Amino acid sequence: MQLDEKISVIEAILFASGDPVETDRLALSAGVDISDIHRLIAVLNSEYSERGSALEVLKLEDSYQLATREGFAPYIKAALESKRSATLSPASMETLTIIAYNQPVTRSFVEDVRGVDSSGVISNLLEKELIEEAGRLDVPGRPVTFKTTANFLRCFGLASIADLPPLPSDNSQVTFDDVG
Repeated sequence: MQLDEKISVIEAILFASGDPVETDRLALSAGVDISDIHRLIAVLNSEYSERGSALEVLKLEDSYQLATREGFAPYIKAALESKRSATLSPASMETLTIIAYNQPVTRSFVEDVRGVDSSGVISNLLEKELIEEAGRLDVPGRPVTFKTTANFLRCFGLASIADLPPLPSDNSQVTFDDVG
């Protein structure tokens, strides 16, 4: 298979999937060595850039996803105007932050941290595909745990969860004594 054909096959797989495709699965499906995937994706992204394409291939942890460039977001939002693309409320951002930094977590853990019922907020984040079920704990009641998704990484411009900014240390917290 020629280089152009390999790149076209990878592009077709990523386009048809719509979701992130794990690197090893992409290599196997495209019939290329896993060691060549990164280079082939780089060539594809270079071609997109050279012709000013609205597309790019994002690396999300150990997966790749075909996506539109960030600069086209306003046009896409205008065309698709849906609840899914609505801005997040402060409660949603707080809940999402708790899940992102502590994942996987239960709804009960989120509620203990926030001090309020979080069922509606978690449902909203699930609907927006920013979080997903991560399994169940092996304790009585077998509560569901939640984690962030590849869509979360894409929406917040992160390659992996490790790219989250560090939490402030206890020493850098502002107290009421410091204010005023």
